[in-house]
Amino acid sequence: MPDDASAVPLRSDALRTPEARFASVPDFPWVPQYTAVDGYRVAHVDAGPPDQPPVLCLHGEPTWGFLYRKVITALTAAGRRAVAPDLIGFGRSDKPVARSTYSYAGHVAWLRAWIEARDLRDITLVCQDWGSLLGLRVAMELPERFRAIVLSNGGLPTGEGAVPKAFRAWAAFARWSPIFPIGRIVASGTRHGLSDAARAAYDAPFPDDRYKAGTRAFPALVPVERDQPGAADNRAAWEQLRCWNKPFLTAYTTGDPITRGAHRRFQAEVPGARGRDHVTIRGAGHFVQEDAGDALARAVLSLGV
Repeated sequence: MPDDASAVPLRSDALRTPEARFASVPDFPWVPQYTAVDGYRVAHVDAGPPDQPPVLCLHGEPTWGFLYRKVITALTAAGRRAVAPDLIGFGRSDKPVARSTYSYAGHVAWLRAWIEARDLRDITLVCQDWGSLLGLRVAMELPERFRAIVLSNGGLPTGEGAVPKAFRAWAAFARWSPIFPIGRIVASGTRHGLSDAARAAYDAPFPDDRYKAGTRAFPALVPVERDQPGAADNRAAWEQLRCWNKPFLTAYTTGDPITRGAHRRFQAEVPGARGRDHVTIRGAGHFVQEDAGDALARAVLSLGV
């Protein structure tokens, strides 16, 4: 379980962002640790008391662990431990250059392998966007390692039901746009905007377009059709969710055109969600961690686990 960056050699099919690109990232003082997964270097930060159960903060598309800086600060101030990995293809983690390397099943397997390699247990999962598509799957595959789930602005699609127009437009943009400005994209998913320094932090992992294969690939991997890869596995995961009696809390915003209303199904079908004081976060967009990171942290702490 190497923590030294030099201990994980770079695979020939991947790129690794130079560390100098992260030198000016604001409000993210935590030193990254590294783990080899399938030969790729996976980065994460681990903040707060190391003897406490981890709050696992999973980012989505096209962000990285920097997205959770406000949440991490609030959680650690309350004496909690926060762990935030960068998915393969994002942040400080290695970035395979071929879009064909990225698959839904492959990312689930990578995340599961990373959790097992770090031997994380008694996990409170906090997930949003693709963090939920991956985190919920892994939590249902490794339920003995998870103690609670907090879901914000995400879901577990099965290829059934209507697809929001906003998502179809986003997927088309990711596939066809000649430019893919990560910082501007993240800013567009907020209500309060981003500082120039924060935009630069989201751009930092991607020195040029060769590094963006994962960010381009992810929207097309969402199973919006019933026979699309991942849809059947997600339906199986929903069967497990219908048996989940541990704490399950939704903390959705009112300003997300893609996932608005998705919380209702979880509240109705997940036993652990029933009777809870679910959170509605007003005045925030898709990236709740940017617009209302403190509110999301308070939702986590409200579980008392």
